[in-house]
Amino acid sequence: MKITVIIAVLAMLTVPIAANAQDSGAQEVIVTAQRSRQDDYSASMPAVGLRRRADYAVQEVTITGDSREAAARQDEIYGMLANAIAAAPRAGVTIASGDATLQAVTMANYRNLSLEKDNRPDSQKLTFLVKAPLSASAGAQAAEAKIAGFVKAVKPVGRALIATNDDLTFSVVGPDQYRTAIADIIAADAKILAAKFGDGYGVEVEGLNRPVEWARSGLSDVLLYIPYKLVVVPKH
Repeated sequence: MKITVIIAVLAMLTVPIAANAQDSGAQEVIVTAQRSRQDDYSASMPAVGLRRRADYAVQEVTITGDSREAAARQDEIYGMLANAIAAAPRAGVTIASGDATLQAVTMANYRNLSLEKDNRPDSQKLTFLVKAPLSASAGAQAAEAKIAGFVKAVKPVGRALIATNDDLTFSVVGPDQYRTAIADIIAADAKILAAKFGDGYGVEVEGLNRPVEWARSGLSDVLLYIPYKLVVVPKH
């Protein structure tokens, strides 16, 4: 009697903006909990992948300004951002921008960030990200406290104000560098599953050519995985 057991592990989380599958090995990507990377993938999470601590905690920060004169208001907002950039190295944090992949914000490019309308006709705001590194000894709470302390210490300019927004999210640098480690974990799991059905069965694995994908797994941990299909089949 022929028995075929199919275990399909399909993916979630969106392709990073401005980054394709081939270059994610060099990108720093934001890890969120509620994105589907490909529209045709299942929303179910994979059972097998590499779980590790994220590289950075990331906090959204906004500078607002309400000086009546537009030119003065804009100069105050950008001036406070410049103060944040200058103070960041001393505080052990990094200034960045981006929705899905991150780019450093520096004194050379900070005025490329766009101002947006705030809640009044004569007010504007500018939003960016502050990153704090995570380690075995510095988890999410320590990173959040570091970012909060940094934001409070940024020197104000005119009527500009700075504040954090929303909850922490996290980022991973170069997900594709973990491809081999993930493949090792998939191979070990496949071997165990095949053994459950006896010596007469083996496995077929498809999809390992897909890019590495990512999802939150705990407070500050991430799951890195390859969306693959594993089939246990009789040996011929």
